[in-house]
Amino acid sequence: MKRILLIALTLIPFLSIAQNAEKAKSLLDEVYNKVKSYDNIYVDFKYTLNNKEANINQETRGDVTMQGEKYLFNYLGSQQLFDGKKVYTIVPENEEVTIEAKSEDENTITPSKMLTFYRDGHRYSWDILQNIQGRKIQFVKLVPIDSKSEIKSILLGVDVETKHIYKLIETGKNGTKTTITVNSFKIDQPLSKTLFTFDESRYKNDGYYIIRN
Repeated sequence: MKRILLIALTLIPFLSIAQNAEKAKSLLDEVYNKVKSYDNIYVDFKYTLNNKEANINQETRGDVTMQGEKYLFNYLGSQQLFDGKKVYTIVPENEEVTIEAKSEDENTITPSKMLTFYRDGHRYSWDILQNIQGRKIQFVKLVPIDSKSEIKSILLGVDVETKHIYKLIETGKNGTKTTITVNSFKIDQPLSKTLFTFDESRYKNDGYYIIRN
């Protein structure tokens, strides 16, 4: 009996960890299914980058409109468009457009993967529940399976009611902390038929330099 009790006591922590991981995965599956049910998504967000040792503290905002794999991403005064085949990076400050093929690296995080990247390559665990301005935000901790990853961990905050991602806190092994906070999340908006279409002649006429990679 003592041996059986000892084995049971030894297994309890492992069972608890497994249950927490399953609970975390179940919540993220709900988030994924919700995201995939929408025709299109618009996200306005705040982005902060902090590294105390390097004395870096930056804050900016951006927005992205996504429909399937296609996206229109506005960030730091530049715009990036993916029409399903090619990526167009438009930098008005330099009057420059870079055209390149979609990256074949499956690990590359693109705007269209912002809300689904957590599906692969991570271990999950249930984390804290916070009340933020009357909203219940449940955090799930993600740790990369790849030990060579530069990311130490990611905290993904999910709105318990809507099942939408509210906050992402990424901590790098170099001490850099990146936080993305969703200011506005809109779904199934009426979109222009040409929203994800790149008009090269328009930029040429405006004197932009076109770079093809």
